Amino acid sequence: MSGETRNDFIRQIVRDDLSSGKHDRIQTRFPPEPNGYLHLGHTRAIWADFGIAQEFNGACNLRFDDTNPAREDPEYVQAIQDDVRWLGYDWRSLRHASDYFDVYYLAAEKLILDGNAYVCDLSADQVREYRGTLTEPGRDSPFRGRSVEENLDLFRRMRAGEFADGARTLRARIDMASGNINLRDPALYRIKHVPHQNTGDAWCIYPMYDFAHALGDAIEGITHSLCTLEFEDHRPLYDWCVDKVDLAGNPQLLQPLLDRGLPLEAGKPRQIEFSRLNVNYTVMSKRKLMALVQEGLVDGWDDPRLPTLQGIRRRGYTPAALRAFVERLGLSKQNSLIDFSVLEAAVREDLDASAQRRMAVLDPLGLVLTNLPEGHGEVVAFANHPKDEAAGQRDVPFSRELWIEREDFMEQPVKGFHRLVPGGEVRLRGIGIVRCDEVVKDGDRVVELRCSLDPETRPGREGANRKVKGTIHWVSARHAVAAEVRLYDRLFKVPDPDDDSDGRTYRDHLNPESRRTVQAWLEPAAVDVAPETRLQFERLGYFVADRKDHSPQKPVFNRTVTLRDTWATRA
Repeated sequence: MSGETRNDFIRQIVRDDLSSGKHDRIQTRFPPEPNGYLHLGHTRAIWADFGIAQEFNGACNLRFDDTNPAREDPEYVQAIQDDVRWLGYDWRSLRHASDYFDVYYLAAEKLILDGNAYVCDLSADQVREYRGTLTEPGRDSPFRGRSVEENLDLFRRMRAGEFADGARTLRARIDMASGNINLRDPALYRIKHVPHQNTGDAWCIYPMYDFAHALGDAIEGITHSLCTLEFEDHRPLYDWCVDKVDLAGNPQLLQPLLDRGLPLEAGKPRQIEFSRLNVNYTVMSKRKLMALVQEGLVDGWDDPRLPTLQGIRRRGYTPAALRAFVERLGLSKQNSLIDFSVLEAAVREDLDASAQRRMAVLDPLGLVLTNLPEGHGEVVAFANHPKDEAAGQRDVPFSRELWIEREDFMEQPVKGFHRLVPGGEVRLRGIGIVRCDEVVKDGDRVVELRCSLDPETRPGREGANRKVKGTIHWVSARHAVAAEVRLYDRLFKVPDPDDDSDGRTYRDHLNPESRRTVQAWLEPAAVDVAPETRLQFERLGYFVADRKDHSPQKPVFNRTVTLRDTWATRA
């Protein structure tokens, strides 16, 4: 699909704006708040912001919305940059809302001087009480009538640190009777005596998101400000901030940035909303993800069970698969819930084409080929990828003693079981047909199968094409390498863990089988690989060498996804 012309309502707007001459160049931005890690839901926004700019020969800035220092951390800043680059994108310019604090302050003073903002002494609870409801208009703040001079004096004293946190706010003077609650004199600045990671103690007042975001877009010359549907009701406020401040018409407000040599392209942006990416069997609230991490219910932000991009990467998902996933879903105005299996299918498709094959046994059962001599050993050539000759071949050791998967043998077979049974035959992958002659048990547990290999069915022999229903994989017990394999599954048992209508929370829906660790046995060629190498363990699924813990001396693999969707049969 990447070679096709994509078409959706946003791309059509962009095409129209370019063809009409409204813009000669597209400028977008991706504006995350550094108060947590990016998650699966952000992939659509990243694909839209960076992808549309790239597609139309424009540019995209990465701008951190760092207006709330109490909740932000440089750790998140670094992780976000890593995630964007991992997905295959880069930014024209790295910006921060804090880069523009001087401009925001001057813009706020302009609003005061124009009679469009005032300092309010109502507490947060009182503001909510005065705001009204969806069916009832709000009431004017008793401080709404302050003079320009008093407002300017109070705002400058707020800036100087004279007042305590929460004592005062700067509010826009718009319309307390508006049907859109966002226009009922929203806060533009609040007092917060908290050091900022970029500006230190230079500020004790910080702009609110709606104000900073709108002006940040205008400062950077953003042409199309793309955001999710929950900001649709905020668009009138976005436009109000841009229009009332009018940076293009008041270039003196930008002087602090010019003095610092920061490149500017001030203009009037257009906000356009699209639907969020929602996937079942996940939670994507930063608050809930933070709780899972802080309460030790998962193993950190990069736990492979989490929908964070750091977790998804450690799970073995590929950037190409995530891009294909969001590209197929496209952009629309209609909210929908995507089934997790759609994402898994995109991952399987990409890994089927790109992952080399290896053999591994996760639940070993010994198999001895009694008609081979003691100490027998040989090397068999296997293709690294059945659909890609350029991937070459590897040598796989074969011996008299093998490991096979325990589930590939059934002492009392059920109907339709076509693998190994007492007295039955099966083909060993790349070797030939074996017959189970004896079952060795320790009590009720089967501990070994004693089998014979039909030498005439070996590759190149006359009977090599003899038909037998089942084919199973194996590893040589003498040459196999022990590895820690982590079998990951969905973190939640139910499709909508956010649904608390029955009194239970997402914590109650955690899947106790979401991670299981086994000692597996791998062919040697599976082990000497770099971290983040993705492989298909034949007949078992796709696995990745763990990004942090894997080494050839101590191999650790994470299961990315099974070869087929098995969840439906278990759920």
